[in-house]
Amino acid sequence: MFDNVLVPTDGSACAEMASEYARNLATKYEATVHALCVADSRRLENAPQYERIKEERSESAEQARSEFSAAGLSANQAVRTDVPHEAILEYASNQEIDLIVMGTHGRTGVDRYPLGSVTEKVVRLSDAPVLTVQEMDDDAITYPYTDVLVATDGSDGAAAAIDPAVDIARTYDARLHALSVVDSMALGVDVRTDIIDEQFEDAAQTAVKTVDERARDASVSVIETAVEYGTPYREINAYADAHDIDLVVMGTRGQSGLKRYLLGSVTEKTVRTSPVPVLSVREPDPKE
Repeated sequence: MFDNVLVPTDGSACAEMASEYARNLATKYEATVHALCVADSRRLENAPQYERIKEERSESAEQARSEFSAAGLSANQAVRTDVPHEAILEYASNQEIDLIVMGTHGRTGVDRYPLGSVTEKVVRLSDAPVLTVQEMDDDAITYPYTDVLVATDGSDGAAAAIDPAVDIARTYDARLHALSVVDSMALGVDVRTDIIDEQFEDAAQTAVKTVDERARDASVSVIETAVEYGTPYREINAYADAHDIDLVVMGTRGQSGLKRYLLGSVTEKTVRTSPVPVLSVREPDPKE
């Protein structure tokens, strides 16, 4: 599933942690890793330190490539001068990247772009799945994965996350958890009825059942399903804490309205607040 893995790096501690996760995944999938450093063109225009910054980016890319190679991986490096998220997305498209692995935050300042905002833009716009990793102590690292959570609302956008979650659980021989959160309070207390609550419950049960069936078809041996009530991203984080989840997998778009919560906004909130890495998977555009 993952043959080409892209790791945008700025040399920050968070980006280094993302590189460790990328190295583990690439080893499992025997993938080629691409280390990409981007110099923000908006901050370099007429800047006297332009050549120095380009040299630093080249050194960072080479160091990352060397570390991946030392781990026995096929590795490439690249340096770009552009708007960071645009450079990342363009590289991913041109190189047929299957997975982007990024830190949730990076260095800031005169000669660094704020990787946090870049990451959010990449999560929203990337056609390839994006694994976001926060900075953590070595004893908090969650790979190799033993418990993988796929959050679903039953929409087409959420369904896009099922196959990657199932594949990762199978590859790591991990337990797969399927969670759907009923957020009926989003409608307002005055419009709630027993019938509407039952519709939400039925939809949530159908959503996790779909994951269960797909996982069994793929011979994933251990599967757990759950339906919770509350604010979706908070319930996802609470479930991750309570069940020692190592990785959350979610779609980046969902169905809104009477029967569904808007998964897109839930995903962004989860990426920002999750206690563990989050793999965001975008629903393919039928027009593409």
